[in-house]
Amino acid sequence: MSYRVAVTGLGVVAPCGIGIDQFWEGLLSTPGSGDRREVEDWDPLPYFDNPKEARRSDRFSQFALAAAAQAIEMAGDLDVDPVRIGVLIGSGIGGIGTTEKEIVVQHLKGDRRVSPFLVPMMMPNAAAAAVSMKYGFQGPCEATVTACAAGTHSIGNAANLIKSGRCKAVITGGSEASLTPTSIAGFRNMTAMSNQQVSMPFDQRRDGFIIAEGCGVLVLEEWDNAVARGANILAELKGSASTADAHHITAPAPGGSGAIRCMELALEDSGLNAADIRHINAHGTSTPLNDAAETHAMNKVFGSDGGPIVTSTKGVTGHALGAAGALEAVAVVLAMQHKLIPPTAGFEQSDPELPEIDLVHGEARAWEPGPAMSNSFGFGGHNGSIVIAPAS
Repeated sequence: MSYRVAVTGLGVVAPCGIGIDQFWEGLLSTPGSGDRREVEDWDPLPYFDNPKEARRSDRFSQFALAAAAQAIEMAGDLDVDPVRIGVLIGSGIGGIGTTEKEIVVQHLKGDRRVSPFLVPMMMPNAAAAAVSMKYGFQGPCEATVTACAAGTHSIGNAANLIKSGRCKAVITGGSEASLTPTSIAGFRNMTAMSNQQVSMPFDQRRDGFIIAEGCGVLVLEEWDNAVARGANILAELKGSASTADAHHITAPAPGGSGAIRCMELALEDSGLNAADIRHINAHGTSTPLNDAAETHAMNKVFGSDGGPIVTSTKGVTGHALGAAGALEAVAVVLAMQHKLIPPTAGFEQSDPELPEIDLVHGEARAWEPGPAMSNSFGFGGHNGSIVIAPAS
């Protein structure tokens, strides 16, 4: 038996807003400038019992605790045995801020001055563990680490735990706080970041992404349990898929072959056809190769005539790496709630070398919500797609 999966809670920490209301307003606003998108004036203390606990958590774990608190509050009393509640929060890099700081300490002051909290702060599973311990959730507690696909993969894996009957609810998403000097230098030196310091997804002028940080968390719940307790069901997680390009450590497979297969499998898992998909929140990083491969893949799966409405919210949020897919899943659900699809900020000029897609740009577009797909494609050839539908 396969169980239906409801979305009953959302939480977000993003450069364009903390909390879903500010996040939504941010998605409809003009993005900031500069080579990074940072969560400014961040105060973790409201999400911890005391300042000492906050200091012993890396920034990416702090984001996860904040977003999880929002999502859990929105979901309300899950009325589920804690053993049947899981926590799956992915990250592309984990606690790199702590790692860089303590490497400098070791180099300048010696081994004995390295913090005993280095390991539990830097490990990529720290965010999931922190949420699990704070709320006493004793089901599967895991961290998917698949670069920029980690958030989407975590949500898909969480949904499968519910579909199979292993869990009644899962707190899931992705968190990232990698705006450190060495991390930024690495991305810049591999020419992944924009020299123009502008995110322009699918634009002819695109030359790289704007690196970002943040966290998105969803509460997924077994549908009948949500109905029985009178929960406000926001959407339904219909299906997901994961594939590998098996091609190159950073470049996508030519023609988006891995992405094509991933989207097709997500449709199959959701029991839907390509014609059923009304909207795609694209990976759309603003890099030349990724946007080209994704455009060709969408064209192959959905055709060039009357395909889904496409947007890339990375024009506003920047690319939050392992948190990106989770932020975009939240954006999809909010687009359904508001019956409005945010525009692709930064887009002005179509690329004549790419197939045409129905890209939202300039201003938000009203729509009658229907099934939507959110895509994430990460370094290492990791592909992830999830299908979300309005609650019905």
